[in-house]
Amino acid sequence: MKIAIIGAGAAGCFAAANIPYHSDNEVVVFEKSARAMQKIKVSGGGRCNVTHACFEVNELIEKYPRGKQLLRKTFHQFGPKDTIEWFEQRGVKIKEEADGRMFPISNDSQTIIDCIWAEMMRQKVKVNFNKGVLKIESKGAQHLIHFADKSTYLADKLLIATGGFPKLEQYHWIESLPQKIERPVPSLFTFNLPKHPITELMGVVAEATVKIAGTKFKEQGPLLITHWGFSGPAILRCSAWAARVLSEKNYHFNISINWLKEAKDNDLKEQINSLRQYEGKQQLHHKNPFGLPKRLWEYFMQRIGISENTRWGDLPATQQNKLIETLLRDTYEVKGKTTFKEEFVTCGGVQLKDIDPQTMESRNQKGIYYAGEITDVDGITGGFNFQNAWTSAWIAAKAMVIV
Repeated sequence: MKIAIIGAGAAGCFAAANIPYHSDNEVVVFEKSARAMQKIKVSGGGRCNVTHACFEVNELIEKYPRGKQLLRKTFHQFGPKDTIEWFEQRGVKIKEEADGRMFPISNDSQTIIDCIWAEMMRQKVKVNFNKGVLKIESKGAQHLIHFADKSTYLADKLLIATGGFPKLEQYHWIESLPQKIERPVPSLFTFNLPKHPITELMGVVAEATVKIAGTKFKEQGPLLITHWGFSGPAILRCSAWAARVLSEKNYHFNISINWLKEAKDNDLKEQINSLRQYEGKQQLHHKNPFGLPKRLWEYFMQRIGISENTRWGDLPATQQNKLIETLLRDTYEVKGKTTFKEEFVTCGGVQLKDIDPQTMESRNQKGIYYAGEITDVDGITGGFNFQNAWTSAWIAAKAMVIV
C-alpha cells in the first residue's frame, strides 16, 4: 500500500512518525518547500509550545474558537496527556510552566523536531522536498497527485496536512476533489496603531483586559506594546475569537483597555480617596499604587496633563476623572493587523462536516484524510494549535493503516 502525506509540517510529520513500518507499505511525505517542520522551529520563541496542561476535554475544547464539535470526539482519542507520553517515551521530557503552557525541558524546539524526525526515519518514511501540488485526480480507489515539477505519484491513501492557506484560491486543488472550503481569514494577529504615541513604549508589558468595541469579545492577560501597536496573549486571543468579525471590518475598529484587569469605577474611586487621605503628600509621578510598569504610568501622567509636582491630595477632580477613565476604559483606534508568516494561523479551511472525527477521513471521498490547520479548526495561543495537529495526525495515521 502506498501512503502519501502532503505537507512536512507538524501534522504531516507526526502522522508519518505514527505509521508503523511494514515491508508492504510505502510512506512518502511531499513538502513544497526545502525544509520540514519550520513552524515547530520558530514557535514559542524557538522553544516550541508543544501542548497545554488542560486535560479535561470539555475544558480543552473551549480554547478553540472553531471546531469544538469535532474536537470533542478527537481529543477523547488522543489528548494532551497522550502527547506528553508520546514524547517522553522517546526520551523528550515535557515541562509545565506557570500559565499551563508546556515545553520540552531542553527549551529548544529542535528537540521536538529531532524526536519526530528520528521516529519517521525509524519507520523508514521517505521525504521529498520542493514538491508543490498542482492537482489531485481520482483513479478508481487510488489518487494521482500531480506536482509542479510535472512528476506524479499514485497513492492508495492520501493525507493532506499542508497547514492553512491565507487565500481561498490556494485551496483550488483541494476544492476540485471535490471538497468545500470555509473562506480563510487570519487568526492570531496583532493590532496596528499607526503613529500612535503609545508605540514609543515598545517592549512594555502589562496585565490588562482588552475588549473589542461593539462586540462581545473580551480577553484578559499580558498585553505587549510594540513599535507597530499591541500584541501579547490578550490581543492574540481577541484576534482569534473575533477573526471573522474583524475581517468584515477590514481591521478598522476600536478597542477598550482596562489596565487594572477587572477593576470597577467604585473600587478605583475608593482607592484614590484612600490615597488622598493617607498618601496625600506623595506625588503621583512617584507614587504608582496600581502595579503598572513605570514607563506606562509616566506616559499616562503626561497624556492626562498631570504635572510632576502634583500630589495625590491636590489632584483636581477633572484630572482624577480622566485618570479613572484612562485606567478602566482606555480607547484606541486600530487600523490594520500584523501577522507573522512563520506562525500564521488561519480561521477557515476544509469544512468539518465533511470529516469523520473517528478517522479524519473525508466523507466525500474514500482514502483522503485531513490533519492540522488545513481543517476549519484553530485555537488560541498556548499550545492548542499544536495539540490539534498531533491529535488529528495520530488519528489519521492509525486509520490509514487499517485494512
